[in-house]
Amino acid sequence: MCGIVGYVGAQEASAILLAALRRLEYRGYDSAGIATLPGPGARLEVRRAAGKLDNLEKLLCERPAPGCIGIGHTRWATHGAPSERNAHPHQAGPVALVHNGIIENYAELAASLRQRGHRLLSETDTEVISHLLEERVKAGLSLREAVRLVVAELRGSFSFVALSENEPDTLVAAKTATPIVIGLGEGENFIASDIPALLDHTRQTIVLEDGEIAEVKRDQVRVFTFDGALVHRRPRRIEWDSAHIGKGPYRHYLRKEISDQPQAWMDTLRGRATLGSGEVRFEEDPLPPKGIDAVQRIVIVSAGASYIASLVGKFMIEELSRIPVEVDYSAEYRYRCPVVDENTVLIAVSQSGETADTMAALEEGKAQGAWTIALTNTRDSSIARRADVRLYTRCGPEISVTTTKCFITQIESFFLLAIYLALARGKLAPSRAAELLAPAFAIPARIEAIINKEREIERIAKKFASATDFLFLGRGINYPIALEGALKLKEISYIHAEGYSAGEMKHGPIALVDEKMPVVVIIPRDKVFSKTLSNLKEVESRNGRIIAVTDQADEDLRAIAEEVIETPKTSEMLTPVLMTIPLQLLAYHIAVYRGTDVDQPRNLAKSVTVE
Repeated sequence: MCGIVGYVGAQEASAILLAALRRLEYRGYDSAGIATLPGPGARLEVRRAAGKLDNLEKLLCERPAPGCIGIGHTRWATHGAPSERNAHPHQAGPVALVHNGIIENYAELAASLRQRGHRLLSETDTEVISHLLEERVKAGLSLREAVRLVVAELRGSFSFVALSENEPDTLVAAKTATPIVIGLGEGENFIASDIPALLDHTRQTIVLEDGEIAEVKRDQVRVFTFDGALVHRRPRRIEWDSAHIGKGPYRHYLRKEISDQPQAWMDTLRGRATLGSGEVRFEEDPLPPKGIDAVQRIVIVSAGASYIASLVGKFMIEELSRIPVEVDYSAEYRYRCPVVDENTVLIAVSQSGETADTMAALEEGKAQGAWTIALTNTRDSSIARRADVRLYTRCGPEISVTTTKCFITQIESFFLLAIYLALARGKLAPSRAAELLAPAFAIPARIEAIINKEREIERIAKKFASATDFLFLGRGINYPIALEGALKLKEISYIHAEGYSAGEMKHGPIALVDEKMPVVVIIPRDKVFSKTLSNLKEVESRNGRIIAVTDQADEDLRAIAEEVIETPKTSEMLTPVLMTIPLQLLAYHIAVYRGTDVDQPRNLAKSVTVE
């Protein structure tokens, strides 16, 4: 969600902070700001602007903010409308602060502060923290001690970084549920809410755990618990480099990341399976200590596109391992008294590993005795740290808000897990596992073949870019891909789109079909091909405009479809992967023709760290 950065060293902080915030633009934001301190005895310099970072940069050109220490923020509005006065940093007397998350008891804290004579100028929950810190700093406490006392008064999920005029060489960060990473340099140190902000400066990092405070100076970093105990933690090296997060020759990150998918697929496969072998290996054994016999049921909790990937995973796991699988929206899971016991495996799926609802669902499962697996792209993320086992997708940083390579590698991870579980249960012979795995090694080349048809897909996109509504249909294991196609299109083009099982169309959605309605159908030559074709004839009879995505177009399909996008063939279980790629390109080119913000769609954030 919001982006946090901090710097202390010998360089001018404002330029470093602004560049770091640009690395975090993909998280989504509606305003931005920085605060710097020119030196001992100086006053804080705070600059804030509504809208994009270009507005803040222009302001800094007009009114520079000098100093070698500072904090910065990109805000995604929760409390209070997007505006300059609600933008961070928030200042109260000698203290400035940037914050991610939600302070649930801010209203009562604000009321108490007003009774004590404080004047709050914004509509945000964040501002109360700066005033609480102000009181303690003015009373003579160090900034670290002030933070330690204030966090005890806060309820909710939060991370923040504070800067005080009284300590011009120190930043203090505190964390509960939303991420904070400290980057270690030579004679300088950095703070950020996500790793890409650090990559131009360092690969050595310390990740704060929940309930910890970091005191960061230019030549020293110390970590403490909220109770004040010193924490000893070895730094971790980040293997990404800044080249991973550049656009290269592409106009948008989204388009680059579509092209990244063959490599992401192989990176996720590498070391876990070998062509010709019927074995799947993971870095950590996903089975509970009592083994496969203790797994009677699997529950998958997730949100957004991860939820859709989880639906594909359900098909795979149930078909191969015969273990019952439920898929739940993580936002609903803990509020419906779920049935969980020690024979349940709970898989929490989150690209960022920081999704607040999914983390809460994971905690609910753990509290009731479930064995937990984190399926995520982000090492050392909150969900990864809290789960019993971690399964990483290894697709590198994904900058565009709408997911591409993370989505298909989540499906890939479920495919590998399904084979692993089936082998462990004796439901699959190694020879059959080898047959299932073999097509996975050809997926990268087949993705490339689809991307090579981009001009054809772009032509179709241009033809339908003025539509106001789309319907996406699929059946069986490809029904979730209809949901994903609709989600992609509405996210980045702002066209209303809905995904349905083709068999459900006659139970309501068919009422929407007319000569203006594009209907995208995912129709590979599988065991439900003829059923889906029958559903399409109902669309044809109502003059719907059919765009068919298939791996084998016969005469019957070409006769009723206005446009056909043909993909290479693969195994039935992996068709969702190849069916996804044309839908990504279709949504991308429609969005480009409509002139929307492809990488940072309105109102959306990459990492949703609040409920």
